[in-house]
Amino acid sequence: MPGPRVVPVYGDNDLPASVDVVVIGGGIIGVSTALELAEQGIRVALCEKGQIGHEQSSRNWGWVRISRRDPREVALMAEALSIWQNLDRRIEADTGYTRAGIVFACHDEQQLQQNQQWLEQVRDYPVSSQMLDAGQFRQKFPAASLPVKGALYTPEDGRAEPQKVAPAIAEAARRKGAFILTECAVRGIETQAGRVSSVITERGEIACQSVVLAGGAWSSLFTARHGIRLPQLKVMNTVIRTAPISAGPEEALWCHDFAIRKRQDGGYTVANGHANIADIVPDSFRYATHFFPALRSEWRALRLRLGGRFFDEARLSRNWRMDQASPFEYCRVLDPLPSYSMADGALNKLQHYFPLFRQARIAQYWAGCIDVVPDAVPVISAVDSQPGFFIATGFSGHGFGIGPAAGRLMADLVLGRTPVVDPHAFRFSRFSDGSKIDILSGV
Repeated sequence: MPGPRVVPVYGDNDLPASVDVVVIGGGIIGVSTALELAEQGIRVALCEKGQIGHEQSSRNWGWVRISRRDPREVALMAEALSIWQNLDRRIEADTGYTRAGIVFACHDEQQLQQNQQWLEQVRDYPVSSQMLDAGQFRQKFPAASLPVKGALYTPEDGRAEPQKVAPAIAEAARRKGAFILTECAVRGIETQAGRVSSVITERGEIACQSVVLAGGAWSSLFTARHGIRLPQLKVMNTVIRTAPISAGPEEALWCHDFAIRKRQDGGYTVANGHANIADIVPDSFRYATHFFPALRSEWRALRLRLGGRFFDEARLSRNWRMDQASPFEYCRVLDPLPSYSMADGALNKLQHYFPLFRQARIAQYWAGCIDVVPDAVPVISAVDSQPGFFIATGFSGHGFGIGPAAGRLMADLVLGRTPVVDPHAFRFSRFSDGSKIDILSGV
């Protein structure tokens, strides 16, 4: 199934013999890390097995939000909002970013209480969120008949165009001196005297001092090749892109049945606001104990499915040789089949409560795989057992908005400079040092 149309980035032809840092993965986390490093004069090569931004980074809803984030992410997201404000000028491109606000509708007292509790949890951060009563919600969405008790509204939240952002940042990184290598899967890492010394790609070896793995849903498979256990699974969400419609809301809106975001072309991105599909795969059992608290908390939002994906992943090698093709070369882009029933159900609910969307013509469906970790808080961290190896993954559906700041934090850690925020909550070791897995439901 063709995914969304992503602005193309043409990779460099020549493979550098050596750089300071290799970044694995050309999504928003990887390209943001590469840009931060290149702006500091660091020689960096970004290696992408497929094309820039063709997986999660172009298939998401396009929300840039601080609202309803896990409090552990809020300081980093505040930094991200600051970066987004000047990003177009910095990278000399149009990302479609605008602050239009995001609204989370509350259908019952429980949802009202959850959002009020979240506001209390983040009161020490620079967050502009406020609770709306039902009347204020209707003033903001006068064309809607959605039954609500109230809503959480954050005017500083916004939106951008996922099909534009990662490519634009990659091109900016290249102008600053980064090598952008597409169709260039990294098969593995070589070490000398116990620390990173190079990567082996399908096109040859690149000597380096540090490696940043920003491989999204592929990260756990890559680390497994090196004996590093990264508990990570995937869920799938389906999106509808509508043709342009007139007089639609500027604010993005989430409710239990649907979520919408106005696009730069005047159409809307529409998705189910609550449910994701989780394929049962071998990793589901491999990491079951890590994910049990999340499953217990979020089971209502998951549609478990056993099908061909189980056998596809069971056949994947986890210990390939460096001189042989890796799994990343057999699947350049994760492009799952959409769940038409789930997406159509969301659109039908939207049209029921927003009659103006009955004129909306469906232009495209697509689906995307979202990488998740047990506490839904990303890993942005050094790997203590492998000096010179860093991981930035597990953004759990929250990565697009926070991506530019995650790249900044990752660059700080690689360069050994004072981090932009305290990185403790994002440490990789929390999954192995006995730390309690804390889940904030609904983020």
